[in-house]
Amino acid sequence: MDFQLYNVGPRIPEELHFLETLSNNIWWCWHPMAIELFVRINPNLWRELGGNPKAFLRTVPQTRLEELAHDPTYRRHLRVVQAEFERYVPKDRFEKDRTIAYFSLEFGIHESIPIFSGGLGVLAGDHLKAASDLSLPLVAVGLLYKQGYFTQVLDRNGWQIEHYPVSELHNLPLERGRDKKGQEVTIHIRLIDRDLYAAVWVLWVGNIPLLLLDTEIPENPPDLREISWRLYGGDKRMRLHQELLLGIGGFKALIAMGYNPQVCHMNEGHAGFLSLARISHLVNDFGYEPDVALEVVWRSNIFTTHTPVPAGNEVFDIGMLRPYLNAFASEAHLDVNRVIRWGIPINDRNHASEMSMTVFGLRLANFSNGVSKLHGEVAREMWKNLWPQRSVSEIPIKHITNGVHIASWVSSRLWGLYERYLTPRWAHNPSIDQLIEGICTMPDEELWMAHELSRQSLVRKARRMLQSNVRYLSADRSKGKGDHTKNTLSPDALTLGFARRFATYKRGTLLLRNPDRLLALLKDKARPIQFIFAGKAHPADDEGKKLIQQLVQFAEDNGVQDRLVFLENYDIGMARSLTQGVDVWLNTPRRPQEASGTSGMKAAINGVINCSILDGWWAEGWNGENGWAIEGNDYYTEDEDRDNYESQQLFNLLENDIIPSFYERSGGDLPLRWIKRMKASIVTGLGEFSSERMVEEYNRFFYEPAAASFRKLSADKAAYAQELVAEKARLVDGFDGGKLYVERPTVEGDLSDLHVGDKFKVGTRVHLAGLKPEEVEVEAYYGTVNAHNEIISSGCEKMEMVEELGDHNYHYSCEMTCHVSGRFGLTARIKATGHEWDNSVPGFVCWPR
Repeated sequence: MDFQLYNVGPRIPEELHFLETLSNNIWWCWHPMAIELFVRINPNLWRELGGNPKAFLRTVPQTRLEELAHDPTYRRHLRVVQAEFERYVPKDRFEKDRTIAYFSLEFGIHESIPIFSGGLGVLAGDHLKAASDLSLPLVAVGLLYKQGYFTQVLDRNGWQIEHYPVSELHNLPLERGRDKKGQEVTIHIRLIDRDLYAAVWVLWVGNIPLLLLDTEIPENPPDLREISWRLYGGDKRMRLHQELLLGIGGFKALIAMGYNPQVCHMNEGHAGFLSLARISHLVNDFGYEPDVALEVVWRSNIFTTHTPVPAGNEVFDIGMLRPYLNAFASEAHLDVNRVIRWGIPINDRNHASEMSMTVFGLRLANFSNGVSKLHGEVAREMWKNLWPQRSVSEIPIKHITNGVHIASWVSSRLWGLYERYLTPRWAHNPSIDQLIEGICTMPDEELWMAHELSRQSLVRKARRMLQSNVRYLSADRSKGKGDHTKNTLSPDALTLGFARRFATYKRGTLLLRNPDRLLALLKDKARPIQFIFAGKAHPADDEGKKLIQQLVQFAEDNGVQDRLVFLENYDIGMARSLTQGVDVWLNTPRRPQEASGTSGMKAAINGVINCSILDGWWAEGWNGENGWAIEGNDYYTEDEDRDNYESQQLFNLLENDIIPSFYERSGGDLPLRWIKRMKASIVTGLGEFSSERMVEEYNRFFYEPAAASFRKLSADKAAYAQELVAEKARLVDGFDGGKLYVERPTVEGDLSDLHVGDKFKVGTRVHLAGLKPEEVEVEAYYGTVNAHNEIISSGCEKMEMVEELGDHNYHYSCEMTCHVSGRFGLTARIKATGHEWDNSVPGFVCWPR
């Protein structure tokens, strides 16, 4: 039968009307007093519904709401939160000009909004929260997944099983996106021979509107409705549909709603196709020539790569992709073959069968970055072939190290301590000196007590979760026991946490390489130690699932499942509990395959001490006092040898330092050495790895320069962009046409007998073909060399033209000074003048032949 559906919820009393306003903006989730406003209504129901205020307010009994409407203390609490909300979220936020658009395939904002899978999404969510705190003019774009990422359960054998529960839109803080006339916005894009439609929804993250595209609408046939069902679900064609929808449909949604961003930020290659939509918009709506539009677009795009492993970067088969791109390229007045070449590395142009979305993103972004200092180095090495005429140190991929949104991740117990003892801006990128001064005044007893309460809370939560676990239920039945979880985990034992995506390179089973040493630690009653594991393997990753199963079976086979547990269905809520409640945060990736890793930062801001491979953020965060580094050995080239060595190093740290430090109570009941490390960890986390610091860097180094570039390029009917197009044509003819050359430099003096402070002259002869001297710079290029005579640390000295030799030939020279000792290499080169072409692919550089 065909039923008409409707919802009936309690009537919110007028005195509590603000609760409805609050439930429609996820701002509440990083403000403790706002969270407490909901918790006070009914703590058990709040926990049962996963902290979802929309579902919660629809379920609370009417009598309870009426009771609170007449409770003066509750109403006073509500007024305080309302005043803070109205101060933070101005009434004109809808009219705010949004100059920055941030695109991501997933956003991890809160566990009640299931449109994320893991670290990439949580990073994007923290990015939006920090942008809101900083009042940046930013708008975000993503997809609205009806089933999101999967819910994980383990069967009795410890094998991961995936379930995909359907989200109920009426329980999410969404409103329909509308244009400036108030009409609901629905966009469409062309998929070969048919149209894909998507409704636009808006989710407010404080002051930031997040636009989410939804294909589950009547305009689409059943197969196209599935596009926004599952995150990272389906086959390659489904992934392509999602990425076309995100990039091209997402940009169309921005324009339809009245936004006209000057800057677009792609969080990974998933959003790369937005460049085609931007070019098309400038060509068709502003009358730009395609090359002029291209110049404007790439110079105002930002691209962030998160993947240090070549196999992890998204690629699409060109044969499958071409029919889709035909329509989009035609709309932008571009040749489809040219568009495809933008996604192919230069050295593969003639033989490529796949188009790389990372290459596509890097080529069409003037600003690009990795997400830690080490990852920046790895990314420059990975993608150096895009700039074949440059040294690795000059590859224009910078780094901005990730950060975490402090207010979202600090425990409520520590929040009170930080409010009392730290600088008033402790959650907003404070200085290290201010933090150290405040931490010194914080009593050890208070910090330790707050942390112990968090550990005890974690143990209680873990036991509750395990009560419905099929493996523990089967153990109860087989042994004729009641609740097998009552003695699982100790609230007082040293607790180590390991929670992240279960991929093989993250080595979740590194401890199992020394089973005897592990069992000795787990069965030690004098100095008890316990491990809590959590994390999901990708549904198609059987090797990752095997790692989970090995941990579960090891615990059961050896009777230590009360000291080594695996918690199912890792999400943001569990991540908060773990990073607040464990004593040590363990991270064991194969270096350098961890791009950043933000879970350790979340642990650090809660006084949890990191023990990690020196990879990702920890390579720059570890200082010897704030945690432990699992030392590697670069002489081991085989994974098996490295894994065995680093496993031994981990056990050495546990046995000789970590466990003794935790149980050493020279300060009565306090582990003073441990607390000292906790305080150092807090200083590092709060002072160096906040998302506010991260977003401020994006704004300073990327957003503001990109916006300035956009304004300059688009002024006066894009006059400057047209000049650059003409200049580019001359540079391509000279550099790429092979018409320029520079001779190997000559030196006046004896290079074999130089000392610090000595000077010598360098000269070279160049042929500039049709280019003018003012269009190029000639440089002496030098630097220290390694054993293979490759320059590893470079420098440049500008050479001046000293003689015109006729027929476009010139003589250049400069004086060099020996500032430091060492072994050096020297040559000369020609490059395009200024910095306008520094980040272009492949750039304009000519070396001696």
